[in-house]
Amino acid sequence: MTTGVGGSSAEQELAKLQTMREGVPPIAVEEREARIAKAQRIMREQNVDALYLDASSSLYYFTGTRFWASERLHGAVLPAQGEIAYLSPAFEEEKTRAMLTLGDDVRVWEEHENPAALVIDTLHSMRVERGTLALDEATPFFTFDALRSNTDAFAFVNGSLVTAACRMYKSPAELALMQRAKDITLEVHRATARILHEGITTTEVAEFIAAAHLRLGTDGPPTFCIVLFGEPTAYPHGVPYPQTLARGDMVLIDTGATIEGYHSDITRSYVFGEPNARQREIWDLEKRAQAAAFGAAQIGAPCESVDEAARRVIEAAGFGPGYAVPGLPHRTGHGIGLDVHEWSYLVKGNRTPLAAGMCFSNEPMICIYGEFGVRLEDHFYMTEAGPRWFTQPSPSIDDPFGYES
Repeated sequence: MTTGVGGSSAEQELAKLQTMREGVPPIAVEEREARIAKAQRIMREQNVDALYLDASSSLYYFTGTRFWASERLHGAVLPAQGEIAYLSPAFEEEKTRAMLTLGDDVRVWEEHENPAALVIDTLHSMRVERGTLALDEATPFFTFDALRSNTDAFAFVNGSLVTAACRMYKSPAELALMQRAKDITLEVHRATARILHEGITTTEVAEFIAAAHLRLGTDGPPTFCIVLFGEPTAYPHGVPYPQTLARGDMVLIDTGATIEGYHSDITRSYVFGEPNARQREIWDLEKRAQAAAFGAAQIGAPCESVDEAARRVIEAAGFGPGYAVPGLPHRTGHGIGLDVHEWSYLVKGNRTPLAAGMCFSNEPMICIYGEFGVRLEDHFYMTEAGPRWFTQPSPSIDDPFGYES
């Protein structure tokens, strides 16, 4: 198959797309309550007296409520024992209450007041007079600075010892939401390949990708979209200028969107037209590296072993070593969930053992500056029996979407 030959228009492809959103329920309140109970158990085990949650994905994870980060403190305090309390600007109180799906304790601060004092007062009302306060790792420095300036009764620690210990391990409900998000993005990739034609620009392709995700039912437009043609495909996060497609170009598209806040993130690389020998060689090498990484992902193995497996394949072919280019200049993969990049990471030095429920990208990109790059990115999750793909890897450079298999 030669990609882009006999394709259809963007309008024709959009007209074919029907929503894929139905049939996957959102996270239930009962699951969020269980998450809070687990966090409190971890806090007691770690001698943490309370957790401050900022307007972050962790707040949404535990409560189902999403506040938007700004210069105004808007978050919550979760004690190691007791009920969660929300903190809000006073003029936002009614809106905050209307947003809540779990709990009803809302504390407010006026515009002229110091919101850090409200955090401390809230802790005291929970009978937490002193001890250890874990701060959401997404907390802005100015909030941390205000908190430490308002009390010497607390030691501050990184809240990821609580949040990551919960969020790294996905439940069946989370996996189902992620599966749907990834199914949608893969369908967008297929449709995108069919609209390619000589002269189309990366900007036009990105516009189609946004419209296609929305047609298929994502929360909103893509949270990111990288579209590259030709030599710019060698740069992992793209270039700051548009390109125009020509026959023989390598095409690299990396995009993702969300369902109920849970991310997809899939990259496909293929050639517009007939691949040459060099493109075939590097594409096949990339596929072998991706397969080696997947094979190394076994329960109990350290995260770094997955990166090592992919890198061995690439280095054996004469690339690298290490992060040197031509070769693989970045880690092999990242965790994914409510953040597109989250714990844990498939990278040298990370000894975190792989465990059931962990989810990762698998993307050992090969970058050859001045020529092209190839990244094949699919995601997998860990089960007790080993890794399982969310989406099946691209079969071949000639049939990147498995139409002929």
